[in-house]
Amino acid sequence: MNAGKPLLIYDGDCNFCKRWVGRWKSLTEGRIDYSPSQKVASQFPQIPPERFQASVIFVEPGGLFFSGAEAVFRTLSYVPGKKWILWVYRKVPGFAAVSEGFYRLVARRRRFFSKLTTWFWGNHLEPSTYYLSRWLFLRLLGLTYLIAFISFWTQMDGLVGDNGIWPAAAYLKNIRAQLGPERFRIFPTLLWLYPHSGFLSALCGAGVLGSILLVMGIFQVPVLFMLWAAYLSIVVAGGDFMSFQWDILLLETGLLSAFFAPAQLLPRLAEETRPSPLILWLLRWLLFRLVFSSGAVKLASGDETWRHLTALNWHFETQPLPVALAWYAHQLPHRLHKISTGIMFAIELAAPFFIFSPRRLRLLAFFPVVFLMLLIMLTGNYCFFNVLTVALCLLLLDDAALKPFLPKKWAARWDAQTGGAARLPARGMRAAALGMAALALVVTGVEMAGLFTRSMRLPAGLHRVYSAAAPFRSINSYGLFAVMTTARREIILEGSDDAKTWKAYEFRWKPGELGGRPGTAAPYQPRLDWQMWFAALGRPQDNPWFANFAFRLLEGSPEVLGLLKYNPFPQAPPRYLRAQFYDYHFTGWEEKRKTGNWWRRDLLGPYLPPVSLQRREDVGVSN
Repeated sequence: MNAGKPLLIYDGDCNFCKRWVGRWKSLTEGRIDYSPSQKVASQFPQIPPERFQASVIFVEPGGLFFSGAEAVFRTLSYVPGKKWILWVYRKVPGFAAVSEGFYRLVARRRRFFSKLTTWFWGNHLEPSTYYLSRWLFLRLLGLTYLIAFISFWTQMDGLVGDNGIWPAAAYLKNIRAQLGPERFRIFPTLLWLYPHSGFLSALCGAGVLGSILLVMGIFQVPVLFMLWAAYLSIVVAGGDFMSFQWDILLLETGLLSAFFAPAQLLPRLAEETRPSPLILWLLRWLLFRLVFSSGAVKLASGDETWRHLTALNWHFETQPLPVALAWYAHQLPHRLHKISTGIMFAIELAAPFFIFSPRRLRLLAFFPVVFLMLLIMLTGNYCFFNVLTVALCLLLLDDAALKPFLPKKWAARWDAQTGGAARLPARGMRAAALGMAALALVVTGVEMAGLFTRSMRLPAGLHRVYSAAAPFRSINSYGLFAVMTTARREIILEGSDDAKTWKAYEFRWKPGELGGRPGTAAPYQPRLDWQMWFAALGRPQDNPWFANFAFRLLEGSPEVLGLLKYNPFPQAPPRYLRAQFYDYHFTGWEEKRKTGNWWRRDLLGPYLPPVSLQRREDVGVSN
């Protein structure tokens, strides 16, 4: 014992007490001495012996002592950042009485609460560490960024390049003409420097390089800020082709991770800064919003298929890009679809609340959400969404939960390199993280409230904060498939040289040929195929890019044709182009056995009447 330090005395024969004292000892990091009453009680004759059996005793250096809940709160006040707990005990009316009553309840029923502690926290009560969790999370985030940048880079020229469907240069030129200097605030993108294919390609190249550095653990903090800025620039300039929820999810995750990553420049575990608890909880809050909102919007939309648990009767067939396994899932009995929908709602609406629970209960969020992501991955093409969500789920596990899965040699090496006291991030970084947290909680709090109160009016100041944050697409609202699509409409583009004989343009991933087996593209995202699904939900005039797409096909643009499965007019582009509208359905077991077809379809009529370059005004193209 040190005469200059406080002393916490506890019952050394009580396993429950020893476990919690072990946790507090780790938290206070040598600022307090700890000793069992069986060793030191005789040194404090002023304290009745029965008090040692009834509660812990906190003894100050001057000899003043406290017991019960107050002793606990005085102990925790020596944990950095926890002094407010003692202030609440002393200043908030009624709090002391309630906490002392609860302490006496626990003290009388230690065996029960010991079991409860084991159920909630397991056998490890020491404060959780997240070095291994962070290591795995950042590598998976780097892999996600790599997928996203490469996926876009391979399609960039055909989508938004100078000769693409929706050229970023023309798009940004129109914005500049309409908004002037205000464009920098509303559309934040580095492409204002040079809005052409060359710079887009450079951003993608920088993104690929940065992703590899992130996976290698090199310069992680600056690299994460660079990746966020590069991907934001592409998302802003990409218009409709970069407007998916996983794009903004990647931006939000990436920006938060820049405050979560270790600060050293090279990958040395022994020098890693401590993972920020604040940013850890913000990343968990992001996972909560993503999963819970996806369930809440389904009910809030009033869609009958979700309310009656019949949505999966249509989902596998009508989702944007089905895979082959979706055909088999579609054939399952409707009763099983209904049960599966109920399980999905249980996962999306109940499991997220365990995200904020003690370490063992967090597994009730981790396993169901990961299970749901795997099912979605197996039955549909949802790009890198599932990979990124699983990466966020890893932050529900602490190092104690993950290390048993490491080979023994690796685990021993990990313990040896992370055994020292980790450094705190720099004060400026902590202040920036605090500001980021405050902004995120204000904006996301408003968004979550909007799920339940659509008529809510924001105060002027809060509205300004919300409006200022929105253009950066890094503090977002989420919610997938609020309304189930119950019919699959497909647009089939056809070209002709004489307006009599028509040949279809086939896409690589979206349904077209009836015998075409639904393929697996994920984690790659064929963005044109996805946009064709959305275009089929409306009219050509609702999708301005579609007219440019038709023009590029008539023009024979090699960049755009490269996005398709093959070019039915290899010698010269067709003279005429039309788009037919079909109603598609999966075949059944018998029809597939007889014909080999995965699909059947019925013609609904023209989506776009025949057009040609001689009547360019028919397609409303502006290039």
